[in-house]
Amino acid sequence: MDYNLVIRNTGSRYVVLTPDGREISCAAKGNFRIRGLRTTNPVAVGDHVDIKLGNTPGEAFITNIHPRANYIIRRASNLSKESHILAANIDQALLVVTLFHPVTSTTFIDRFLATAEAYGVRAVIAVNKTDLIEPDTDEQEYLEAFGYLYRSIGYEVIDLSARTGAGVPALRDLLRGKITLISGNSGVGKSTLINELIPGLGLRTGHISDIHGTGMHTTTFSEMFPLPGDDGYVIDTPGVKGFGTIDMDPREVSHYFPEIFATARDCRFGDCTHTGEPGCAVKEALEDARIAQSRYASYLSILEDASAGAADKYRKPF
Repeated sequence: MDYNLVIRNTGSRYVVLTPDGREISCAAKGNFRIRGLRTTNPVAVGDHVDIKLGNTPGEAFITNIHPRANYIIRRASNLSKESHILAANIDQALLVVTLFHPVTSTTFIDRFLATAEAYGVRAVIAVNKTDLIEPDTDEQEYLEAFGYLYRSIGYEVIDLSARTGAGVPALRDLLRGKITLISGNSGVGKSTLINELIPGLGLRTGHISDIHGTGMHTTTFSEMFPLPGDDGYVIDTPGVKGFGTIDMDPREVSHYFPEIFATARDCRFGDCTHTGEPGCAVKEALEDARIAQSRYASYLSILEDASAGAADKYRKPF
């Protein structure tokens, strides 16, 4: 490594790993922005930065962010117009989901996948807690249908159990030599999975709320950890309940759904939005069950967000 690498975001400060192996706590000095977007964390884990030591012991500043190869961003909250950068300069994103205990919604999954597509990041789905699914049950049938759907679209899906270790060797092979962002809802077992991948790390794990069936937050800030043998890195991120998209062009939303994009080539109109135009091949495929209803519903939800965002951008103030 011949650059300074941001390995931890603590909110107001950042831990930077230097080429000679030192970890330096830094503050951000400067106005770092992405295309004018307001971000809650202008410096992200994975950034390559320049730093400058201050005049007093322990004082250091990030003075410059080198151009990012890529990054993944989401809306900071449902009501916010600010964005939050999950990570930068990554090779792939691993979305950890649970189909039960708790349930990860397909809307959340599809919003994450569409965002990865938009920012040019390969996404993989890891279905955790499969040890809790009994054979020959409706849950097992849903697990198989879920895997079939996303594999047929072109995504890699790994079934695993962080608790028992089933499927973890296949995941290790996938992570080898890469920088991987790991994301997912609270309670899906991200911390347990990372502890399994990196023995001795000892990340704190949480429990599922008996009342709401959702997970409790255990990761507070994003942090990068080396895999054993210096064979890649994983970036642990705080669990999130929802995944709000931001800064998407309504005309391009369909591009981030591979099966919709491929089918749209046969639409009568080149600018078809697939919401009611005549001769829409996507709507025909939907009726023929060649496109899943859940995926189309997710497409419409992101399209609505993107259209609202475009309207806000061009609305004149009173």
